[in-house]
Amino acid sequence: MKLAATLSLAASAFLHTCAAFAPVSTLLQDNAAKISQLREIASKYPDAPTDSIFYLRYCLSEKEDEEIQSLLKENMEWRANDGKQICESASAALKAATSAGSWDNTPVRDMAPHASAVNKYITPSQCLTTTVNSGDLCYCIRAGQIDDVALMSEVSVEQMTEFFLYCKEVNALVANMKSEKTDQLITVITANDLCGVKLIGGDATFRKALGAASTKGSVLYPNLSGPTFLLNLPKLLSALVKLFTPLFPEDVKKKLKFARGPLKDVTEMSEISPSGNAAARDTFLKQIDALLE
Repeated sequence: MKLAATLSLAASAFLHTCAAFAPVSTLLQDNAAKISQLREIASKYPDAPTDSIFYLRYCLSEKEDEEIQSLLKENMEWRANDGKQICESASAALKAATSAGSWDNTPVRDMAPHASAVNKYITPSQCLTTTVNSGDLCYCIRAGQIDDVALMSEVSVEQMTEFFLYCKEVNALVANMKSEKTDQLITVITANDLCGVKLIGGDATFRKALGAASTKGSVLYPNLSGPTFLLNLPKLLSALVKLFTPLFPEDVKKKLKFARGPLKDVTEMSEISPSGNAAARDTFLKQIDALLE
């Protein structure tokens, strides 16, 4: 994957960031009237979300009420049409993943759109979501280790975009579920391990799918994305990265952090999962804590 595409994806993750919020129970109470109004709008569409935190994230937007309602309607249209199967699969996958009382990621991978092709190239070795000490989810990815050329020889841009949106929907469902359980509004932090990222080469259609999913995701999942960390950038590329950062919006640049260390000595992403290598996970969590300070 090209460096420019990776940075573009990282930037888009910040467009709807969350500040330090009050307890979710308080936020729900304070925004009860607006949540009720948004529920009424959504009720006109089939299978509208029943989760109050889904609507709360809209209420916490700095946008005007009219724009918020317009974005909600766009979301409902997508869920009732193009995104219907994605949302249904994500909901079923979450139910299966938690049915035994602990998390089993196998159903989430198996029920993803076009899983038979995509899962050959995007595996837990390159991509994993875990919980960090702040309580937030941390989406870890090694984009430079994804064979995007081979991957895109088996799927279309539309199919790849559907896969990425499914991943966003799963993370959103988990974040909302954890928010209700912990009384803390959970966000999704992104940790991009840039080791192996290419300046040239890669597949343009893969980057197009990433861009399409990021653009759509910013509309579908307000106030879900947290900070993005760009990790372990090869030294020779550091100067080039600085050329991109002035292009980011101010709110993006405030949250964007470059660091060396986290994931640097992790061979397989599965090592930092709760069931992985305890020492590797402990080190990773401490490094993420330091970046969040």
